[in-house]
Amino acid sequence: MTNPTSTTTLKHQIAAAKRPRPHHTAVEQSLFTGIPDHLSHICLSRVPPSKLFAVCRSWRRLIYSPSFPPFLSLYALFIPADNHHHHLSNPLQLVSFDPISAKWQPLPQPLPLRFLFRHPSFISRRIPVQSVAVASKLVVLAATNDDFLPALSQPLIFDPLTGNWTLGPQLAAPRRWCAAGASRGAVIVASGVGPQYNTDVARSVEKWDVDSHHHQPPCHRRWTWQKMGNLKDGRFSRDAIDAVGWRGKLCMVNVSGDAAKEGIIYDIDKDSWVEMPAGMLAGWRGPAAAMDEETIYAIDESKGLLKKYDHVKDVWAELVEDDRLKGSHHLAAAGGKVCISGAKGRTIVVVDVVAPPPARLWEVEAPPGFQVSAIHILPRFSNSNNERGHLIKKTMQTNQVDKEEQME
Repeated sequence: MTNPTSTTTLKHQIAAAKRPRPHHTAVEQSLFTGIPDHLSHICLSRVPPSKLFAVCRSWRRLIYSPSFPPFLSLYALFIPADNHHHHLSNPLQLVSFDPISAKWQPLPQPLPLRFLFRHPSFISRRIPVQSVAVASKLVVLAATNDDFLPALSQPLIFDPLTGNWTLGPQLAAPRRWCAAGASRGAVIVASGVGPQYNTDVARSVEKWDVDSHHHQPPCHRRWTWQKMGNLKDGRFSRDAIDAVGWRGKLCMVNVSGDAAKEGIIYDIDKDSWVEMPAGMLAGWRGPAAAMDEETIYAIDESKGLLKKYDHVKDVWAELVEDDRLKGSHHLAAAGGKVCISGAKGRTIVVVDVVAPPPARLWEVEAPPGFQVSAIHILPRFSNSNNERGHLIKKTMQTNQVDKEEQME
């Protein structure tokens, strides 16, 4: 990923994204003179997209076509910076950073959502919107509404390859301030707070297998949340917690930073909880994420130190220390890159963790007027699909009518 040379305001980009665009159903000129395009596709699919992008227009169109293997892109949920939210009908914005063109791209948005991002009495206190990346999709799981209640009774799902939003299954207990994570195609939510604090909710665990029935149309899916074994207590309901999927397990701590904390690991297959190893817990001092669920990376947010976990020795290996990593809030890892949002949410630092040392770092600036709420790495958004997520709008309107009829 490279840093964009210039950035217009996100509002203008959103307006531009909504304007009709010509739909290219095929590459307009031959990729190679005298060679059929299907054979050219096979040859060019082995070349890094960044090299193809710089050659010619037809090759540039090819890398964004459905027939070309999708490369990874950075996705960010943005919230308005101070004094900017009054100008937007939907303050929560999902935007993708294309590492090939080095540009932010506004994405289809669901209906305007009444999420609360800052406490009205303590504006410095940010209220989280919790999301996970699973099965090549982005899933928004939990948030707070204007009445300080759980804002979502069903997850919101965005598929980058279709550009559509859909709704997931109904949660048995909608919640906020919970532990949320994903591993091997399954989403887990644990603990948290419902409309009021409740011990049963604070100890409860729900699992949703996203991969099941995902090829069926939304109206025919039988997605459900499955109740799993409870936590022993409700001590993981104090804050929004990112549970890290790692080798078929979910790892989580109940407090961020240098404060004394508890750490537990959930084995999804065994539906059991165990204490986190001492070395893993001692070094967990900031946001963390796993690369392909094999290697955990974490930031020591007070030192600005990126580390990776050695599960054999139960120790953390130091990779790179940089002032730009101090106070980091969010981390994502995939494709040999670790992306870290800066302390103020205005920049995202990218670290190449597979390149030979010294470590290579570069920055991606957030669109003006916005702060990072979450970051994920997913397949690039398909430009060839111009649908704007009308399905979720229709479904949510239907749900609202059903609720009104029930009230009558």
